[in-house]
Amino acid sequence: MNWWIIFVTFIAVNLDFFFILLCLLNRYNVTSIITGYLCALLILVTISFLLGKTLALFLPEWILGMLGILPIYMALHDNDEQPGQGQKYGPILTTFITYLAVCAGCNLSIFLPILTTLTFYQFIQALIFVAGLSIISVLIINAIGNLPFVKQLMKRYSEHLMKLIYIGVGLYVFWDSGLISHLIKMV
Repeated sequence: MNWWIIFVTFIAVNLDFFFILLCLLNRYNVTSIITGYLCALLILVTISFLLGKTLALFLPEWILGMLGILPIYMALHDNDEQPGQGQKYGPILTTFITYLAVCAGCNLSIFLPILTTLTFYQFIQALIFVAGLSIISVLIINAIGNLPFVKQLMKRYSEHLMKLIYIGVGLYVFWDSGLISHLIKMV
């Protein structure tokens, strides 16, 4: 097992999500973000391992592109908390859904070939390694988010940036998964 490949894969798959984490950490506490992020990440990595190359037989990548609907919905659906109202989604579920919507296709398609050659014991080691990387990532991003100038920017623009990012990510998921080209071919 090549630890560097797993490390580089983790960074590549999660790079786009790191900015979203910054926005989420501006709204919610670190523990909730880590919990939602870990749950989603570990589920996707486990699915990649368990399904292996058979996933392509049952779920073409373009179908995963439909997950792009989730971040666009979250951006367009105004769930800003009003005084006296409870949150529409909790921080753990928001992080969980956001991560699945943003990173499911990349995780499944990139981790899949790397993990399918591992033994079960190696997979457990890789899973622990990825979990550690995700916790470290959230803590580093939280520290960056606590810098005064970053905090000021996030306070002022995070809501609009988050919505813009969600829409952009949703459109990117549509494009990157091949959903758009598949739909064009059907027409």
